[in-house]
Amino acid sequence: MAHQNPRVASLLASATEIVAGLGATDLLVARSHECDFPPEIAPLPVVTAAQIDTDQPSGAIDREVKALLSRALSIYRVDGERLRTLAPDLILTQTQCEVCAVTPADVEAALAAWTGARPRLVSLAPNALSDIFADIERVAAALGRPQRGAALVDSMRARMDAIATAAEALAARPRVACLEWIDPLMAAGNWVPELVAMAGGDNLFGAAGRHSPWMSLEELAAADPDVVLVLPCGFDIARTRRELPALTGRPEWRALRAVRERRIFLCDGNQYFNRPGPRVADSLEILAEIVHPARFDFGHRGSGWVRLSETAEARP
Repeated sequence: MAHQNPRVASLLASATEIVAGLGATDLLVARSHECDFPPEIAPLPVVTAAQIDTDQPSGAIDREVKALLSRALSIYRVDGERLRTLAPDLILTQTQCEVCAVTPADVEAALAAWTGARPRLVSLAPNALSDIFADIERVAAALGRPQRGAALVDSMRARMDAIATAAEALAARPRVACLEWIDPLMAAGNWVPELVAMAGGDNLFGAAGRHSPWMSLEELAAADPDVVLVLPCGFDIARTRRELPALTGRPEWRALRAVRERRIFLCDGNQYFNRPGPRVADSLEILAEIVHPARFDFGHRGSGWVRLSETAEARP
């Protein structure tokens, strides 16, 4: 049974957005270091930190993450003492990806020294689009606001279904590659292939409901997609732009049809695409604008995405 007006610690950016989407930001007493939306949650106490330097290049981040995981060490640190002082009734975390955010194991380690009543843990597991909707309803139930959860999901489904219906009527289905990491290359999996299909595209890499797969530039070149979206997990457009030389300097990249036809797009992979919460509907809108620009315009250009040729890297 849900606690009435629980004190909530959200250790996951998408969970914080779900709480906000349910109109319950007043219940939040703590957040993770990655929670940055909506802006009004910024003053909340931060109770997590990354154990690695996330400002280093993609390749270095990947090597450090893999080294930690190979030693069964966590990528994140939870401040158990500060968390205890804030006394949450409910902690929101996730089991989907040990690289992307704090896990239940991280939380349990932080709570190990606690005595007396412990907060309830709700772990989200968004592997596919249907899981995102289910997680929204789970959070709503945990907050004692199930009706708001149902209303939010209904609203998101209506927006997304309208796009899918309009895209289905279009004759062309461009072949799309979505890149979730730059060095080494990783394709987007989980819910992103579903979004590509709903936006009227033919997804080339990554399978719906399955973790994002590693890939090679040679595989990308062999598929030669019509459209490429670069949307690294945790990176905004400016950060993605800085990482691009790892790709643009390669002859296989320069030979791509999408490069020649100026259909390479940089997306905000931090705010969209990799956050399984209410703004997954915005992510679909971004995809639709990119894949079928003559049909869709939701106003995301310049903030959610840019064309590579509009960035400094593409200028001679």
